[in-house]
Amino acid sequence: MNILHLVQTTPTLFVSICVVLGLIVGSFLNVVIYRLPRMMQHDWQAQCAELRGDPIPDAQPFNLVVPRSACPACGHRITALENVPLVSYLALKGRCSACRSPISPRYPIVEAASGLLTGFIAWNYGFTPAAFAAMVFAWAMIALTAIDLDTQLLPDSVTLPLLWAGLLINLSGIFTDLRSAVIGAVAGYLILWSVYWLFKLVTGKEGMGYGDFKLLAAIGAWLGWKMLPLVILLSSAVGALVGIGLMVLARHGRNVPIPFGPYLAGGGLIALFWGEAILRAYLDWQ
Repeated sequence: MNILHLVQTTPTLFVSICVVLGLIVGSFLNVVIYRLPRMMQHDWQAQCAELRGDPIPDAQPFNLVVPRSACPACGHRITALENVPLVSYLALKGRCSACRSPISPRYPIVEAASGLLTGFIAWNYGFTPAAFAAMVFAWAMIALTAIDLDTQLLPDSVTLPLLWAGLLINLSGIFTDLRSAVIGAVAGYLILWSVYWLFKLVTGKEGMGYGDFKLLAAIGAWLGWKMLPLVILLSSAVGALVGIGLMVLARHGRNVPIPFGPYLAGGGLIALFWGEAILRAYLDWQ
């Protein structure tokens, strides 16, 4: 109890502990980012085989726990000392200890982003229920951003629990009242669903995936319906700028899809931290 009281009454200690926690969670998020899409692919292959009447191929257990993490190049099993967030990457100079193949910089980037965001949340909210809820929200946004960038998928196994968690969190009005959360979830889904079908009717093409609908619904459940216009405006503006930049600087073809999930996640995080202040500044300016 004395330790808990010390953490509650010492902001610097609380922030430091949360940064370390964020780094550890970031290491786990790397596992989720890498393995979850492959788990989904294995499930789809098994379902297709079942529908065709083919025998389901035997496969080694593959989930978020087993097998142990290994180097994709040589299969070297990652030891505990080689799996310390950020420190191991720097000590190994970004290379596998066995075959010296380069390790993707995404791993330390995800860990650092998780640590910094978690520490910022602890500093911003203090030792409160809102802080711990916001950490869960931020961790989910990091995972979904990386998965969407890699695969252009936003897994239901993340977006749907996130939506329900937002409604449960707001039963006690942590970020908004329950009525606003429910309306936000419904409106978030329907807004992008309507845009999807309007774009498809006009162009005959699909402009986004259903995962984007569910992600905006989850953001609406967490932050309430009033934040949705701001989230959409921020994500659309950043997405347009990045898309134009990719076409001009990287010669990114117009027909090559750009995932929208990362921009929704970024807009959701900005709205979480500064949404109220942005809305007040806009209303005062009018």
